Amino acid sequence: MPPRFRSDFCRLLSVFLCGLMLSCAPERFLREDELLLDRVSVKADTTGLPTSQLSGYVRQHPNSRWFSLFKVPLGVYCISGRDSTKRINRFFQRIGEAPVVFDSTQAEGGRLNMQSAVRNLGFLNADVELAKRQRQHKLALEYHIHTHERYLVSEIRRQIDDPVIDSLVEDVMDETMLYVGMPFDINRLEAERSRLTSVLQNSGYQRFNKSFVRFDADTTIGNRQVALTLRIPLYRESVMDSLRVHPRYHIGKISYLTDVERTQLSADTAIDSVFVNGSCFYQSGKGVLNPSFVLAKSELHPGHLYRESDIQSTYNNLSSLSAILGANLSLEPSAQRPDELDAYVHLLTAKKHAVSAELEGTNSAGDLGAAVALGYQNRNVFRRSAMFSLKVRGAFEAIKGLEGYADQNYIEYGVEADLNFPEFRFPFLSRTFRHSIKAQSIASVMYDSQDRPEFHRRVLTGAWRYRWNRSNMKVQHRVDFIDLNYVFMPWISETFRKEYLTDNSSRNAILRYNYENLFIMKMGYNFSYTSVPPSAQGSAYGQNAYSVRIGIESSGNLLYGISNLFNTQYSQALNAYTLFDIAYAEYVKFDFDFAKSFRFDDRNSMALHFAFGVAYPYGNSTVLPYEKRYFSGGANSVRGWSVRGLGPGSFSGSDGRVDFIRQTGDMKLDMSMEWRSHLFWKIDGAVFVDAGNIWTLRSYEEQPGGQFQFETFWKQIAVAYGLGFRLNFGYFILRLDGGMKAVNPSYTTSKEHFPIFHPRFGRDFQLHFAVGLPF
Repeated sequence: MPPRFRSDFCRLLSVFLCGLMLSCAPERFLREDELLLDRVSVKADTTGLPTSQLSGYVRQHPNSRWFSLFKVPLGVYCISGRDSTKRINRFFQRIGEAPVVFDSTQAEGGRLNMQSAVRNLGFLNADVELAKRQRQHKLALEYHIHTHERYLVSEIRRQIDDPVIDSLVEDVMDETMLYVGMPFDINRLEAERSRLTSVLQNSGYQRFNKSFVRFDADTTIGNRQVALTLRIPLYRESVMDSLRVHPRYHIGKISYLTDVERTQLSADTAIDSVFVNGSCFYQSGKGVLNPSFVLAKSELHPGHLYRESDIQSTYNNLSSLSAILGANLSLEPSAQRPDELDAYVHLLTAKKHAVSAELEGTNSAGDLGAAVALGYQNRNVFRRSAMFSLKVRGAFEAIKGLEGYADQNYIEYGVEADLNFPEFRFPFLSRTFRHSIKAQSIASVMYDSQDRPEFHRRVLTGAWRYRWNRSNMKVQHRVDFIDLNYVFMPWISETFRKEYLTDNSSRNAILRYNYENLFIMKMGYNFSYTSVPPSAQGSAYGQNAYSVRIGIESSGNLLYGISNLFNTQYSQALNAYTLFDIAYAEYVKFDFDFAKSFRFDDRNSMALHFAFGVAYPYGNSTVLPYEKRYFSGGANSVRGWSVRGLGPGSFSGSDGRVDFIRQTGDMKLDMSMEWRSHLFWKIDGAVFVDAGNIWTLRSYEEQPGGQFQFETFWKQIAVAYGLGFRLNFGYFILRLDGGMKAVNPSYTTSKEHFPIFHPRFGRDFQLHFAVGLPF
């Protein structure tokens, strides 16, 4: 875009936005007796009161503001006229937001709800006052909370008529949330009711519910004191029945029905049945799942006490299996024993085989191509719901502008196979541990062949790894027990070899290392924690949540031991020890990632991100393998730079086609802050600031200024700012981010080092398209 055109465009855009703001005259859409609700606030005369949470009781909110500042949707609406018969008016009114007219009834209802909520926190004499400030046709509304003194619990008594339940409650009172001297908080009493209900439902009391747990509060003793009495009365099924102790149940007969309805059991003789470890399995035709495997996933056992958690765990375990399309569990009183519940587990199996095909277009730096992939899945290998996946992929790309090479095409084909077991396949693990987690054991192999005009590359990988998490999904673990990669270079063109690889100096050490045959055998562990489980996260813009990810991996130790065992010789040509005449990589790597979001209201939130990684090559390696090196820039890093366009350090790269090798490093730092705001329809916006860079731990001649130095690294931190838009469909997000360089470490002069003061759109702007949020 020419500079003069950009200047005119910016001037026109500024005039349009100013006109949009000035045209916002909502008064012409109001009657004389109506007021525009301009602002709503909640204030309290006591510090520590959660006014942000109490704002949820406000029933009427002002017109929405983009980024909590601009009422753009209202401005769009105000562009229209009052004549709704005109199509243009209806269009602006549909995409805009009508003025919010103050409703005194809604305000009073919100006041009463807020007052009740404050009193539930122990401020029993609290009152909420509505304060109105009017200026012309606009009204600012304030909910002012007068708390007065808070009531405290002075005594806690217990009155439970069922002696068995009284004994069970006594056993768990050391975990109670109630204590003498605590504020009288209805919310905490409700939480205690839920806790005791869960304890009893997991102790055989299938018919017990929260309504049986009651608290009596005596506030007449004076001096703002409250005497609490916990009451659990006897059981009565209906008002016509007499009181009796609560019924306590054991699990009776257990039946697993696979693709079978209960009505078929007596009518259809074609249904097979088998009795295994006290449970009966019914199935139509040949068994789909091994009964022993199903029992390993079930927490139900004949004769055991009824536990609500066992019911839920059994349902979750069976529903998550790839061979199961749906699961249902029902309980019925036993006809033989009144204290037993017979369990019926209904399983609906999924289609065993699946075939897929994908066709995609590719564009690598302007080189167009196409790729096709064929896939096959078997969802029930070994009758243990193991998932076997096979994928074959082929790609072709026409490369242009590459001189000195006989072939101008890129051809790739690959085969990948995975076998995923829905269990922890490892010896010496206790049954308790196996049942307390949801685990996967994954075996994978992959072969990839790449033929470029410059070289031919073959990659063979094999891995065995474990993944597991607890039932709440907040904590997840992954162990790469063994991950072997063999990189083989069968052919390198003489043009490429002479131009880049024949120099034995350190100048091309990084480049040369990545075009040699290499073994990489690594072991690793990854830990992740999120404060909100995936099932409860909902909108990505509305959570006060945080996440932590930690990764550790090490490579080469086992291969070093094997090479020593076979007494292999040091290769002078490769400057490394070898195994089967192939060098192997040795390194250690550590990664840390933290993200935190703050929700301000239902439309605005702020997200923070910090990531740090470092990898150190040692022993048999002086350079990290290319796949393990860090890069900076791109849609998920410092967005003022293109992918691999930043660093290391103050290194600026060159115009050559091999900069993707040199603009990598051994250490990475990323920091981001992003304000996210819902705009309209499914469109969200964001303003962001990113900072970071990469560095090398060693000094390489071909990466001047790239080595990490504690005294100067802070001067090499790049900074970018920008604006983004997201098309948010809930289940996935399309993202468009535009970033501008603010601090460019590649330059030392003040004018170019701080482009935020001397911006040049063509030099400093970078546009990114991506799927999903950056963090």
